[in-house]
Amino acid sequence: MPIDIEMLLPDPPLWLAAPLMGEPDAARLLATLDAELPWQRPTLRLYGREHAIPRCQVWMGDPEASYRYSGRDFYPEPWHPAVADLRDRVVDALPTAGVPGRFNSVLLNRYANGDEKMGWHSDDEPELGVAPLIAAVSLGCERPLRFRWKDRRAEAFNVWLPHDSLLVMGPGTQRVLQHALLPRRLPGLRISLTFRDTRPSG
Repeated sequence: MPIDIEMLLPDPPLWLAAPLMGEPDAARLLATLDAELPWQRPTLRLYGREHAIPRCQVWMGDPEASYRYSGRDFYPEPWHPAVADLRDRVVDALPTAGVPGRFNSVLLNRYANGDEKMGWHSDDEPELGVAPLIAAVSLGCERPLRFRWKDRRAEAFNVWLPHDSLLVMGPGTQRVLQHALLPRRLPGLRISLTFRDTRPSG
């Protein structure tokens, strides 16, 4: 199936591609992930207090792909076959965008509705290296990912992520941009999968 690729920014490189799988494959994968994954709602320490995250998540990958975030160590669940197949499809989809030969981990986030969210952050943990490439697949309810420049060089902007789309945040993106999934009055389930290459330090 041909994939329509749109370059949103040339520097740092930000790409949006769709459709990634086509129907009914995308709808089937959404239902499979919703039903079969061990969804968790961990607590994180922020400003000295424990808070449950406002969504559900699963960290998945190779056995050595652990990472540390907000004072907690996360150890990966084994690859679900459907997620491993999607990982390989992502690697094959954009060979000219600097995709590594193989992603060894993925963070899956489940948003039950538009009230569930992700706060402002960059995917810049030490385990990801100095210039990571992040490939994010969106399934389900279309929502905008909000970006802002760390140095405020320009106005913040939205990237709407439709069902069955792939957003590629190329090297340098995490250094200069932050992103967030802010609350919206939008009904419907959304699952995102952000593939990355994690190399634990130490």
